[in-house]
Amino acid sequence: MCPDAFGTPRRPDTTEWRIMKPGIHPDYHNVTVHCACGSSWQTRSTVKGDMLRVEICSSCHPFFTGKQKLVDTAGRVERFQKKYANIPAAAAKK
Repeated sequence: MCPDAFGTPRRPDTTEWRIMKPGIHPDYHNVTVHCACGSSWQTRSTVKGDMLRVEICSSCHPFFTGKQKLVDTAGRVERFQKKYANIPAAAAKK
């Protein structure tokens, strides 16, 4: 048995590579991913061809860049702020 980083033994078959059955697995090869923003990186994929084009990635997505704006079409945020705007003032009076 091969111990892990903490010294506890693992299953004996985790250190051995198993041979996959031939002919049933897709071709897994290197591809270059190109985003519409201009960034590109290397990865591995089963996509046919050597290039993968995407419209948005982590370097241009608003969630990851911090440019995400809250879209409130129903006015829920304004109603919440209006409802609880006077709570700190009322608590201070008590």
